[in-house]
Amino acid sequence: MELNRWNQLLERLDLKPDPQTYQALVSAYSEKHRRYHTGKHINHCLAELDRNRAAFDNPDEVEVALWFHDAIYRTRSSSNEVDSAEWAVEFLTSEGAANSITDNVKKLIIATKHDVVLNCNDDMLLVDIDLAILGSDAKTYEQFEKDVRYEYRIVPNFVFRKKRAEILRSFLDREFIYHTERFRESSEQNARVNLEMAVNQLLS
Repeated sequence: MELNRWNQLLERLDLKPDPQTYQALVSAYSEKHRRYHTGKHINHCLAELDRNRAAFDNPDEVEVALWFHDAIYRTRSSSNEVDSAEWAVEFLTSEGAANSITDNVKKLIIATKHDVVLNCNDDMLLVDIDLAILGSDAKTYEQFEKDVRYEYRIVPNFVFRKKRAEILRSFLDREFIYHTERFRESSEQNARVNLEMAVNQLLS
């Protein structure tokens, strides 16, 4: 989460520099209860965006969405994505961004709830980027599961294992975990292996 990158993004969108919001985002992603949903996750998402930038219709709007998509993260809340989207909307509105940009960024962030029907190229690619960790190598995926467990450490183990297995199984029950061909080709097989192993461990 580099300040120069943030400034360059705002410049491309014809928005004025806003170091205060940048610092607020950095602080949010540095909260002590986080272990996976941190600035490292955002950096990983931005790197995936860079690798796939030409495939997006509105890459700068996608980038704004990525910066904000986990900005609000409370493990006991069911409205994190909505709250993060509202923060992005407040920021863009205060900066005088066009309504079309603001509306699209909000829609993109809401898409990361992973329970909505996606029919837009940018939505599908952004969600696949957010889920890229599922198709990582086994060691990286194992650490991801440990980090998620840390974030939900207040939840009793028997409850966490049951709920987490249900979430992971919901991805496996899909025809495809990923929405786009490029991620299906690169990550679908690894993701299914990782998820199957994780579910078996959770239920053993």
